Amino acid sequence: MWDTIQQIFLILTVISTVVSIITIFRQPRDIAATWAWLLVLILFPVFGLVLYFFFGRKMTKTRIFDMKSQKALGMEELVDVQQALLTDDRALDQFNGNIYLQDLATLFLQSDESILTEHNKIKFFYDGKTKFQALKEDLKQAKDHIHMLYYIFRDDSLGEDILSILTERAKAGIEVLVLYDAWGSAKTKDKSFDELHKAGGRSIAFFGSKIPLINFHLNHRNHRKIVVIDGKIGYVGGFNVGNEYLGIGKLGYWRDTHLRIEGNSVLSLQSRFFIDWNAVASHQDKRDYQKRYFPIAKPIGNSTMQIVTSGPESEKQQIKMGLIKMIAMARKYIYIQTPYFIPDESLLEALRIAIYSGIDVRIMIPCKPDHPIVYRATEYYAKLIEETGATIYIYTHGFLHSKMMVVDGEIATVGTSNFDVRSFKLNFEVNTFIYDLKVTKELANVFIRDSRYCRIADHYYFKQQSHWRKFKQNFSRLFSPIL
Repeated sequence: MWDTIQQIFLILTVISTVVSIITIFRQPRDIAATWAWLLVLILFPVFGLVLYFFFGRKMTKTRIFDMKSQKALGMEELVDVQQALLTDDRALDQFNGNIYLQDLATLFLQSDESILTEHNKIKFFYDGKTKFQALKEDLKQAKDHIHMLYYIFRDDSLGEDILSILTERAKAGIEVLVLYDAWGSAKTKDKSFDELHKAGGRSIAFFGSKIPLINFHLNHRNHRKIVVIDGKIGYVGGFNVGNEYLGIGKLGYWRDTHLRIEGNSVLSLQSRFFIDWNAVASHQDKRDYQKRYFPIAKPIGNSTMQIVTSGPESEKQQIKMGLIKMIAMARKYIYIQTPYFIPDESLLEALRIAIYSGIDVRIMIPCKPDHPIVYRATEYYAKLIEETGATIYIYTHGFLHSKMMVVDGEIATVGTSNFDVRSFKLNFEVNTFIYDLKVTKELANVFIRDSRYCRIADHYYFKQQSHWRKFKQNFSRLFSPIL
């Protein structure tokens, strides 16, 4: 009996290994990810193959084409105008000598067709309670439409509160569209949206599956968080819809960063929402360009900014390119907040060059994991960059989920993208890049304020860790290209 079991296992292992090798090399990918998946498949012969089919497969050419074919509704004309201006040296006078703005504006226009907008008004939220209180009030005041995209939309008390408002607005004749990620919101019951549907609202799971428990798109997650109200107010940042983002949960107080935007940058969020919505909506639910979705705003603030997105349908990794460009342009300091610090070689080298050039590099990470393997890999890379000369802060006042980088108090980026390979290559992400001295200095001051709730992870901090913990860090980082 035992011999038969061993033979069956051996046969399954051989079949799994052969199928794995064929499958891995059928889809071209970078060498680091290839080796990481081969390691998984070798260590876990049969189970690893199952993991690969659910989490490792790249987007099909058909799906990539479907994503790319979605037009940036309402943005084409503005992109054409700004790209034409870039060829005229006289037009560059508008940047007033701001090299950050000039270089990054060009980069994002060329790589992501991200328009540069001025006179936006920005309000930051660092606490979930104040963010959702403001959001609820704005939702109640909606006059024409509400478009909402969240990676996680739970059906807990916060989710119920938001859905109740959305349902009431839908009953009042307001267009309500809700898009949520199938993996991030896997625990949310479909019936939670029944009342919204009865009221005339619509909801769709991004990359959902018609077959329960079987979904081969789990590796490509729509990690964006976007809300657009009447084309005039936009929300984007790190908070999802769930009680834990109010500080109710095992991780305790939740420290994050979110923006409320008024101004023409909202139109870029609107366009991004429609691209994602139309990519997965049925034919009758797709949306075409309408003027009411894209009202041009009068000057309302002083912030110049760009909305930049990236995802697995493109090889450009636009957000990562922006981060590298910011790091390369730094002259004084670089402040980074991220729950997951797993940079690829290009970002790691950019940070090393900055440190060796005398730039003050400070990186803040959480003191506790929400994903154990990812956190151990984060510790590994934090130790690595600390040895180069960066200062590592361990946030101890709850869980740090903020995704933010400030350079020299002159440019900042805040959004949904973590400082890891998954965010740059596998997830659908959105970041704001802000060119406003007042705003960027506020964010730098917030970093300094948060550092008061941190301990410094110096050489001794890492040295005194147990051998078992160090082993887990070294082991976890082997899977960093696919985490």
